Amino acid sequence: MQLRIFVEPQQGATYEQLLEVAKVTESCGFDAFFRSDHYLTMGGDGLPGPTDAWVTLAGLARETSRIRLGTLVSSSTFRWPGILAVTVAQVDAMSGGRIELGLGTGWYDGEHTAYGIPFPPLGERFARLEEQLAIVTGLWDTPAGEKFTFAGTHYQLADSPALPKPVQQPHPPIIVGGGGTARTPRLAATFASEFNLAFCSVADTEAQFDRVRAACEKGGRDPSTLVLSAAQVVCCGADEAEVARRAKAIGREPSELRTNGAAGTPDEVIERLRAFGAIGATRAYLQVLDLDDLDHLRLLSESVLPHLGE
Repeated sequence: MQLRIFVEPQQGATYEQLLEVAKVTESCGFDAFFRSDHYLTMGGDGLPGPTDAWVTLAGLARETSRIRLGTLVSSSTFRWPGILAVTVAQVDAMSGGRIELGLGTGWYDGEHTAYGIPFPPLGERFARLEEQLAIVTGLWDTPAGEKFTFAGTHYQLADSPALPKPVQQPHPPIIVGGGGTARTPRLAATFASEFNLAFCSVADTEAQFDRVRAACEKGGRDPSTLVLSAAQVVCCGADEAEVARRAKAIGREPSELRTNGAAGTPDEVIERLRAFGAIGATRAYLQVLDLDDLDHLRLLSESVLPHLGE
């Protein structure tokens, strides 16, 4: 199982903090550094304020050398699809081909209101997401020298030169995730390299993985070609006192974290992640909420990663 570090900078983080976490992620042997794409805190003052996901990843692309970098996930409401394709292709080039794009409908209406971003109803957001996935992959997959045209309900492109091209071919991996029982599995089966389910129980994750596999089969795709992954908040300590200290630092209780995340001693975290591996997850995103506790990453690297990581 590949282990990736996943952070939520909208809760309060500078670029310098994110850079330090990314550097330790790389030096400790984790597979990737991912960040959320949000513009408003979900609790607390959020100081010093949000950082843009793709600006952050562009900077990290030049200041790291091995780890993969991406969003879990960007909202389709934030960017026009043609501009998103250009942005991600450029950051892919800046990283030497290490970028992945997680793309979703968006869900947090408060950040849209706070920053003047339209927030249509869920049905329209799904329709826009599907068109965005088709446009972004269509632009990337159009052979050099040819044009790309798209006539959708929400977006129209005419004779686009479909440039620039990303370094990765045929294009950077696309991640689709979520708990929707019909549209989400279909979009994952149609467009994604990876399907991710975040912050769910093993049983609920298994049920959603089964829906995604069924959607692949219905669409004529081999389900084994789609990576399945889970995201879990992580709170690991060498002993119970350290678990309690780290839980307190993020405003949580150890018992609640053990139920709803990958928490406890290294053996407990390993056991939890292996349970996701048993239902087909080959990749796990460990949500780290205290960005100043770099020793947490080092403990995970020394005591968890060797038992699970690739």
